[in-house]
Amino acid sequence: MADLSLLQDSQEDTGGLLDFVSQDEMLTPLSRLDKYISSENVFNRQMVARSLLDTLRAVSEDEHECVSVLERIDRLADDSEPTVRAELMEQIPHIAIFCQENRPSIPSAFSRYLLPIVVRYLADQNNLVRKTSQAALLVLLEQELMERADVETLVCPVLVDLTAPDSNDDVKTEAMAIICKMAPMVGKDITERLFLPRFCEMCCDCRMFHVRKVCAANFGDICSVVGGDATEELLLPRFFQLCSDNVWGVRKACAECFMSVSSASSPEVRRSKLSAVFISLISDPSRWVRQAAFQSLGQFISTFASSSSAAGQFFRDEADWNSSTLSTHTHTPPSSETPLLCVSHNALGCEEPDVAEEGGGEQPAEEEPEVRDSTEEQEALEQDMSQQQQEVSDPEEEQEQDRTTGSSQQQEVSGPVEEQDRTPSSPAEQQEVRGPAEQEDESPSGPQQQIPEQELFNSFHYWRTPIPQIDLELELQGPQKRPSAPPLARRQLEELIENLEPHIDDPDVKAQVDVLTAALRASALDSALEDSAFLEPRAAQCEPFSTQLLSADTQRCDDGDSELSDCSAEEERRSSRQQDVVPQALLDQYLSMTDPSRAQTVDMEIAKHCAYSLPGVALTLGRHNWHCLRDTYETLASDMQWKVRRTLAFSLHELAGILGDQLTAAHLLPVFNSFLKDLDEVRIGVLKHLYDFLKLLHPDTRRKYLYQLQEFLVTDNSRNWRFRSELAEQLVLLLELYSAQDVHDYLRPLAFCLCTDRVSSVRWTSYRLVSEIIRKLSSCSSLLVCFLSELVEKFCHSQKWSSRQAFAFVCQLSIEEECLTLDQFSEHLLPPLLRLASDPVPNVRVLLAKTLRQTLLEREYLVSSSPGQQEALEHTLLSLQTDVDKDVKYFASVHPANTRLNEDAMSTTSSTY
Repeated sequence: MADLSLLQDSQEDTGGLLDFVSQDEMLTPLSRLDKYISSENVFNRQMVARSLLDTLRAVSEDEHECVSVLERIDRLADDSEPTVRAELMEQIPHIAIFCQENRPSIPSAFSRYLLPIVVRYLADQNNLVRKTSQAALLVLLEQELMERADVETLVCPVLVDLTAPDSNDDVKTEAMAIICKMAPMVGKDITERLFLPRFCEMCCDCRMFHVRKVCAANFGDICSVVGGDATEELLLPRFFQLCSDNVWGVRKACAECFMSVSSASSPEVRRSKLSAVFISLISDPSRWVRQAAFQSLGQFISTFASSSSAAGQFFRDEADWNSSTLSTHTHTPPSSETPLLCVSHNALGCEEPDVAEEGGGEQPAEEEPEVRDSTEEQEALEQDMSQQQQEVSDPEEEQEQDRTTGSSQQQEVSGPVEEQDRTPSSPAEQQEVRGPAEQEDESPSGPQQQIPEQELFNSFHYWRTPIPQIDLELELQGPQKRPSAPPLARRQLEELIENLEPHIDDPDVKAQVDVLTAALRASALDSALEDSAFLEPRAAQCEPFSTQLLSADTQRCDDGDSELSDCSAEEERRSSRQQDVVPQALLDQYLSMTDPSRAQTVDMEIAKHCAYSLPGVALTLGRHNWHCLRDTYETLASDMQWKVRRTLAFSLHELAGILGDQLTAAHLLPVFNSFLKDLDEVRIGVLKHLYDFLKLLHPDTRRKYLYQLQEFLVTDNSRNWRFRSELAEQLVLLLELYSAQDVHDYLRPLAFCLCTDRVSSVRWTSYRLVSEIIRKLSSCSSLLVCFLSELVEKFCHSQKWSSRQAFAFVCQLSIEEECLTLDQFSEHLLPPLLRLASDPVPNVRVLLAKTLRQTLLEREYLVSSSPGQQEALEHTLLSLQTDVDKDVKYFASVHPANTRLNEDAMSTTSSTY
């Protein structure tokens, strides 16, 4: 009885539900809306919000009823349940699109009924409703459904008020995020007038770091909207404050958007200010900040690319280099970025050549400035000697002068160890840089012994020990009158060590301190040896043949030679990284990303980020500065992580386009050869851009790789069929790079091998490759006949039905793509093709029927062919029209509507696995 009562109750409930549904169907859309909008059930009100768009579409023909629905939306917006309000807000963009499409019947519906709801919900107390309204607002702006006047007068003031200091913390943060996202949509004018003052104020919010973090994360977008002037005047001071914020998350956000900020700044600000700030982020105490900074380092360096070049490369002609070098020698003040071949002093007191461009050498003799007469030269020399004495006597003034001439880059926050090379542009500085022997040669008293300037930097004059010049008057004056340049170098070393000691916890800084300490000890040892030799008794100095002095001199020379060799090796390595496109400190930090210690102290995948941004850095530096990146590239190419090598493999063709054929052949081909024998994950990067890379090589070099193309058929995993499919697609492109004979000898076997692959997708791509080979060989009749004969033998006469089907498809492609003439087709391919009409497999006959009906008859082959061929073709079509298989009969009798070649190919793909 209990079961019967339950069944009766369920039947009554079902009947009541049916009555309920039938009653709703009897109601009009507006009546149904009024019924459920006032329901006490929350679910019913949610359903009303979801069905608003359907209700509008149902009453769209009546303008009065549409307005009534919109009025009820305003009523529903006052619902006390947050889920109902959130559901309504999700429907607002769809309703706005409907109103936009039906604007003539319901004008100003959006701005009158919908937009006030969106604006009111931006300050809703419920988090879900606020999030939904913010998303809806961005959609409305992206779809351009809001009038610009409504945005300026209704939306923007509300958002600015929500970011007031007395506003709720969560609301303030969300409103600032919406402002930053709206800035690119509303444009420069509204952003500068309404958003920019509040944005600058929020960047300095001392109470809420979440607001500062939002501002830092979107700083680049704001800078790109307001432009360079407002960025440098108003935004950059705030950005510098954010980069030194106490919260590491704010500094990390600044590092992530650094490229956008740099792109909106002028080159001068980028070089002088932003570079120093970025160096401070790279040496930040927080590992997460350093990690983000190193990830953005390559992108930041790419903003230094020259804007004058269309390709973005920093190239200058050789004549421009020479003229700029000469003008710098004669007019430009000393600078750390002057592209000259000069000799500068580093922290160890050694001389190093600063090469401006790869392979750069001395300036030609005919391009030297005019030589002054002997009187002017003598006066200038006397004046330079007096300046030199002032510089020696007062080293503090020299330090101050160095700071004012642009050497302040060594005082950056991270404390770069290397001193910026200063170009000796004045005659006094050139005389100070060159040795005393060269000064003697330039004296007016001995013009007949003067060494030509183009010979000053050859290997003999550069590496030999300078011949000592003894001044008797200076010798008699005693040791106190002797000029002492080494103490100045020691003082600089001590200052650098003191600046780096607070950051000694950083392993990189500790390594730099160790190098500076060793240099300081070597400098002190040299000065001690010189003082002891100078204070020896004069009697001992006057005995030139003393055995003791000879042994001491020999020991000193050996020590000097060893120090000179170590110093020269270090300076040679350092000079190989010198360039004038980006600040040297930035490039040094980028090159250090391959250091194994960086993986432990910064990021395990820092080498991958370095490899990812290397093409952009190479494009910025230009091919003449490739020597700066060559060692780093070779290190990345031999990295133990396959992800690093894979990244380089995918960008190898881009780098080859930047460097040109000569540098590519010298430095990229060995890497390319090693990648060919690497893992499949690395080889796929080479294979996907094989055509793009090989077309940049010299034809003779390109031809050597014909022998290695077959290596791509072998993979680590035989199931990796996409690798072989990509090879087939690349071979289609490679056909234009080689001659018909090379295609026949090397690419033909690969094509036939791919046509017999186990995977259907690889085979169908290979069939297109075979048709393109036919096109390539059509210009040489002997090679074409040989190739077609082999095609007929291997495919048309094959025991496998899939090969015979492939022959029919290749014939269809050859005619469809016009790979050969109809005469060549009728002579070599038509007879074996028609014999497939008696094939026992229906799939082969289906494709034959498609080929004859859709390809040959479309090109009016029966009209242009001979009578015998017309008769054979008609007989074959009749036999296919009477075939026992209904699909063969269908395709041979009727031309299917809207059937194309690709569809026909894919229709038979499933049957060929």
